[in-house]
Amino acid sequence: MNTHRTDVTELAAVAEHVTAKPTKTRWWILLLISLMYLIAYMDRSNISVAQPEIAKQFGMSKTAMGLVLAAFTWAYALGQVPAGWLGDRFGPKKVLAVIMSWWAITAAMTGAAVGLYSLFSARFLLGLGEAGAFPVASRGMQLWFPRSERGRIQGTTHFFSRFAVAVTPFVAGSIMLAFGWRAIFYIFGSLGVIWAVAFSFFYRNLPEEHKSVNRAELAQIRGVNPDGTVRAPNTTRQSAPWKRILGSPNMWYISLGYSCFFFGTNFYLTWYPTYLREHRHLTLQALGLIGSLPLFAGMLGDVTGGSLSDLFFKRTGDARFARRIVAAPGFLLAGIFVIPAAMTHNALASVLFLAISFFFLEFVIGPAWAVPMDVGGQFSGTVTGIMNMAGALAASLTAIVYGGLFDRGYWIAPFFVSAGVMLLGALIWTFLIDPERSVVDPWVEPRSGGQ
Repeated sequence: MNTHRTDVTELAAVAEHVTAKPTKTRWWILLLISLMYLIAYMDRSNISVAQPEIAKQFGMSKTAMGLVLAAFTWAYALGQVPAGWLGDRFGPKKVLAVIMSWWAITAAMTGAAVGLYSLFSARFLLGLGEAGAFPVASRGMQLWFPRSERGRIQGTTHFFSRFAVAVTPFVAGSIMLAFGWRAIFYIFGSLGVIWAVAFSFFYRNLPEEHKSVNRAELAQIRGVNPDGTVRAPNTTRQSAPWKRILGSPNMWYISLGYSCFFFGTNFYLTWYPTYLREHRHLTLQALGLIGSLPLFAGMLGDVTGGSLSDLFFKRTGDARFARRIVAAPGFLLAGIFVIPAAMTHNALASVLFLAISFFFLEFVIGPAWAVPMDVGGQFSGTVTGIMNMAGALAASLTAIVYGGLFDRGYWIAPFFVSAGVMLLGALIWTFLIDPERSVVDPWVEPRSGGQ
């Protein structure tokens, strides 16, 4: 064996990843996953556009339609942990491809519904399918991005989800006017099929397996050992340590913090249009003109908060500081600005204050989704699923709290409830959530590389 030749080859390989220009494959992966977030939110929100026509055709009351809308949320919450576990167990590529194919089928089922029961079943199955999307995608991104980029990538993916909520009424409404309400679900469902094919073709579970990733980019993702070699990912398949995860106080602090966030944001996905029309007396034209301002402000907050958190992490190397310094003030400022939004007598001022509040609330999304990737290790899909399940259950309370108070004529009180929840979120992030404490192994702190 020629030992000298081997040493020269290894040194040349090390020099390559140090001096070569890194490829950018991981950013194409991010774009692909971001498009999945876009399709996911289009699929879950398009029924709000077709709701009046569906109810009229099937002779459904508002109570019956409420059950249909709730079917998605219940299934979405129930499916989080099992789907996250499947992503950890079998890899993001297989699971996400199956999930998106599932979406296409259930979207078509919604379009083909013939009454209450078939419609309820279609939305329930859609909720089960979408439940796995974000936890499994987070596991996939964890394998492709270093810790120093995770706040920004989570902010970017959720930017696409908020964009979907903003544009879906226009897109779905145009389709419905041209082809009828059933066409909305057929067309949107076909997007899932196209995405699943593209994802299966381009995505690999590990950047090491992708022919478009060079050693320089791999070094950026994984980090470099003291001897100059690229760190290897942990690919051993183990059983999920459920007892340690569920027994970790940090796991429940993370879940509670995200519950505060989801409670606050779900107002914009449920009662916000009703609030503007029935209390602020905005016309449909005015609602379309200025009503989307908070959603666009939230999109800006997604990217800004995630990028700031990563910037602080790169400069300090302290994940506790980098995640908390963005999330805690974001919660606090969101709670402060939601109060004048409720108290002012001017409708435009109310919308502007809500936009500012939502901008700061969306600061939380990047750190909130980066932390499970950091503390969950190879079980980050499971950990993220637990967090998102708790958030979804809390979000279901938004409809109940706001709806019950609005129904009694209390148009200001719900916003004070939200302000209190946001203050609680700020306290949880300031004192309890620890982005450096693993929920899988309490004695291990996350390293700066890919896992």
